[in-house]
Amino acid sequence: MKNKKPLSPHIQVYKWHISSLVSISHRITGIINIIGITLICLWASLLLLGENSYEAVNLLLNSQIGKFITLGLTWSFCFQILSEIRHLIMDLGYGFELKTTKITGLLVIIGSIFLTIILYLIGKNLF
Repeated sequence: MKNKKPLSPHIQVYKWHISSLVSISHRITGIINIIGITLICLWASLLLLGENSYEAVNLLLNSQIGKFITLGLTWSFCFQILSEIRHLIMDLGYGFELKTTKITGLLVIIGSIFLTIILYLIGKNLF
């Protein structure tokens, strides 16, 4: 006899919303940030091993791929911070209305891009 109960909805059944995009991105950026912090700690520890070890990492960071990784980590940290603030506000019991969740989700996405640009300009002494 076959089971006539409905199957649990699959991800293909659901429509994507800003809240789901921010939630999934929050989890992914959390993993990226853990890896990034680990690499930053390893980079700092190379200072103890001497100038030659530090120079190898410095060459990598000054390359195009190194600059891309640095910019990506900056965005990831900015996104995570803004998303955590959003979650903190929601933990306090605010912002559960559909319109509010859409607005705060967009603020997290756009704000993280804006903060990354601001930090880039500060790093280049342009701002």
